[in-house]
Amino acid sequence: MSGKAKRRDEDGASDADSEGHAPPKKTFKKDSDDESDTIIVCEISKNRRVSVRNWNGRIMVDIREFYLKDGKKLPGKKGISLTMDQWNVLRTHVEEIDKAVSENS
Repeated sequence: MSGKAKRRDEDGASDADSEGHAPPKKTFKKDSDDESDTIIVCEISKNRRVSVRNWNGRIMVDIREFYLKDGKKLPGKKGISLTMDQWNVLRTHVEEIDKAVSENS
């Protein structure tokens, strides 16, 4: 098994994770511990979600894995928080990413 396939299996990600799900649910959640406002945009898979949050006065797009502890979903270390500038750069390259994905499929 190649490193890429093994990695995908370990993370629990597969094409099936993104197919057949209900439309993304949006919820507003005020986190009282760190005073940040978080909008959960969608759950990518069982343990991954995309959210938009205000952190230290900056709007961030957060793509992160979560884990369960004492019945609560908590954010893990695996993930990325993009500033608005970074998010906009990524958005402008979506078509190129889609093309590269289709060429490598």
